[in-house]
Amino acid sequence: MDRTEFFGSQVGGESVISYSYTDMPWRLMMWDVRYFFTFAWALPWVLWPVRPCDGDHFDELSTTWGNMWCIFLHTILIVIQLFFILTLPLALLLPAWMVILWMTAFFTLNWFLCLGLNGDTITYTSDPKYAPALEEHAHEQWIFLNGVAVGETWLKSNINRLALTFKRPVTGVHNRTTGVIFDVVECLIQRNFGYATSDIRLAYKILKEKLYNPQYTKVVFILHSQGGIEGGLVLDWLLQELPQDLLAKLEVYTFGNASNHFNNPHRHMGSQEAEQKVPTRLDTATQIPSTIAEIPLVDSPVETQSAVSRRRLSNGSAHHSFEANRRVPTLTSLESSTSHATAYTVPATDRAIAHVEHYAHTTDFVALWGILHFVTNERASPEMPRYIGRVFSRTSTRGGHQFSQHYLNGMFPLARDAKGELVGCAEHNEFMSSIVEVAKKGTEKEDMREAVENNWSLIELAGRKGSIVKGEVAVHGSFHEDADEFDDGNVRVKDLSRLWQYRNGRSPPDLPRELRRMTTEL
Repeated sequence: MDRTEFFGSQVGGESVISYSYTDMPWRLMMWDVRYFFTFAWALPWVLWPVRPCDGDHFDELSTTWGNMWCIFLHTILIVIQLFFILTLPLALLLPAWMVILWMTAFFTLNWFLCLGLNGDTITYTSDPKYAPALEEHAHEQWIFLNGVAVGETWLKSNINRLALTFKRPVTGVHNRTTGVIFDVVECLIQRNFGYATSDIRLAYKILKEKLYNPQYTKVVFILHSQGGIEGGLVLDWLLQELPQDLLAKLEVYTFGNASNHFNNPHRHMGSQEAEQKVPTRLDTATQIPSTIAEIPLVDSPVETQSAVSRRRLSNGSAHHSFEANRRVPTLTSLESSTSHATAYTVPATDRAIAHVEHYAHTTDFVALWGILHFVTNERASPEMPRYIGRVFSRTSTRGGHQFSQHYLNGMFPLARDAKGELVGCAEHNEFMSSIVEVAKKGTEKEDMREAVENNWSLIELAGRKGSIVKGEVAVHGSFHEDADEFDDGNVRVKDLSRLWQYRNGRSPPDLPRELRRMTTEL
């Protein structure tokens, strides 16, 4: 049976943990090799299930000429790379000139085969027929960094699939493949030695340029598989160099993340200490922060920006203007006599990067070897690796590793029109409607996980008694076509997922920066 677990972010502490990305590279490599074989049972799920292909030509394993050509070349690369590795010991017995000639011939053949996969450029833009550039999204830049074994064909399919789902143009930064086996070796080098390959350096250059560009108020960075390792290294550089107000533009979403860490520090020591003091359960509604902001829920694709600060904010029957009063109205009652839907928004815990979400399948080998291993580590807190971001861990019969076929089809499936053509993201799906289970957090000491109720915004459907959701998970402001789905009082994935709010050209109702600052105190 399908199920979804939710993990809050891990809160940073003072201790230097003994098994983390800051450890000695040889020790990290030793642990990685060990856990590679520990999770080897899940290797078939890198490709499995091969059906269904609900996304048609977007799916990596669908029977298109481009996909079949990629699979054919990868099969050859796997065979010759395995042969090369198994015959390496013979290099000790052969003359040096023969070893040099043999290696030169092998790497030339490997390079030639990879040319048939990678194409001749490293950056791509989605096809305008899937998402033309619109004025309402001119302030946004969406960037995708792919994972293991992805050539030009699959990268184009991935960014076109994203463009169709979220109705925005997407730029793809190509993490070029050298074959599955050599890509895995590259993963080990990147995540254990912190080595930045050319595509990491290019992604850093592109993100830095976009963040400095005053045209953009939002930069959305989407990562898959090995792209999580590379994107994590890019973020490390950005966190070291960029001003805080530029970092605040950035949002990061990962799928099947293969990295061993994900940094996103608090901007102030006080906010970190406040999170560690938050109780681990909301037993009563009175524990909701008393100072919150109220924003109407709308279906407009235009992001709520500074105009929100000029909007008249409701507080029961009284109305206040933020511009006039320079203060945020306080919640005086959990019930309202008004009839419109309202989002009560609590800001996201004063982090350098405002929003980081991770999506993972529990049968995905890469996710098990990467994010899920580090997030769900049950050892004592001094040994836990630091991994920041909210995690949706899904157990499903469709839980493979491929980006379009397994992750997007399962979590952001496409809808069809009367002619059977794919037209955008489906408004309802099993994953987004699934009830969230709050996962066990393990020990809560110096590196405790953020209390979930301090991590998420709250939504109340005004005018409906008892509509506020209680329990360990608070609800994220979202777009809901069917308000009756709240009747059972359960929290569902779509209530927590910020990325879901971008579907079909929509945008989350963000608070202006000055309003966020005024609502960070509990």
